[in-house]
Amino acid sequence: MHPDLQKNDSDPNIGDDAGTPKFGRLLLVLAAAVLLVVALTLASEAYYS
Repeated sequence: MHPDLQKNDSDPNIGDDAGTPKFGRLLLVLAAAVLLVVALTLASEAYYS
């Protein structure tokens, strides 16, 4: 097994602290992408009708 993986397994707090901000940022980017698609849909509907 890789030494880095063994080091992370021995201290789970490192993985949790590193994973939470990345997950939060991913969630914000996903929400921003959904809002952008909704805004484009509403704008195109208003423009074409």
